[in-house]
Amino acid sequence: MSAADDPTITLVLLRGLARRCPRCGQGKLFRRWFDFPKTCPRCGLRFEREEGAFLGSLTINYGVTGLAFFALLIGWMVASGGHVAWVPLILSSLAVVIVVPLIFYPFAKTIWAAIDFLIYRSDPSYTAMARTDHNTGEGNSV
Repeated sequence: MSAADDPTITLVLLRGLARRCPRCGQGKLFRRWFDFPKTCPRCGLRFEREEGAFLGSLTINYGVTGLAFFALLIGWMVASGGHVAWVPLILSSLAVVIVVPLIFYPFAKTIWAAIDFLIYRSDPSYTAMARTDHNTGEGNSV
């Protein structure tokens, strides 16, 4: 794939939001909700370049969960007029910090894969690794 064939930044990020491969747009990457493949079945793009490469997706998921928690907290305070019923607020907060990361998990993975692709796609070793992955199913860690 040449630089002229590379998708635009906007398209790559939209593909990440839609849980698609950032390079080719392949959908249905997840076999199950938490089962993300190591490479794209269509173009062979390696999603996890090295051990710990998805720390960024963890950070994205944590950030979205934090935003959801603070939205709940502020909304609850505004709606209750300052007279907070603590037990329902704590139970609702627990539900948010447990459920949101589980629901957002696949989106965080593909959004991070898109960001990672945007960062490294101009690196010659990354391009060579992707070419090797696509041709043989293996590649070098960068």
